[in-house]
Amino acid sequence: MTRQAVWAVVTGMYDAYTRGDRAGIDRLLHPEATIFDSAAPDLITSRAQLDKVRDARPTDGPAETGLHAYDEVVDVWGDTALARYLLRVDYAAGEPEIVRTTTVLRHLDGEWLIVHVHENSL
Repeated sequence: MTRQAVWAVVTGMYDAYTRGDRAGIDRLLHPEATIFDSAAPDLITSRAQLDKVRDARPTDGPAETGLHAYDEVVDVWGDTALARYLLRVDYAAGEPEIVRTTTVLRHLDGEWLIVHVHENSL
């Protein structure tokens, strides 16, 4: 059941992204989470940096039509979890993008929170 709870947080993050729900994503991130975003060269170490990357995303780029996380491998060691998976980003035109992703979570105050995400486009 714990692995399913961890995976639900990971997929919940992508569901919130698809809805355009930035606050929904942020609720799943630890306040000090770090992120290697596939669209940014540097490690994101603060919410302000994350918002800057989010705000810089082109609005006239290829239209995303969906995200699908799959082939997950989830391990849990006490209050720490590690999820490795592929993320397919579908576009209205063109081929999908496949992103190798690793997400680290911690169980804090009764809930799983994402403390690190590392994305690497294939």
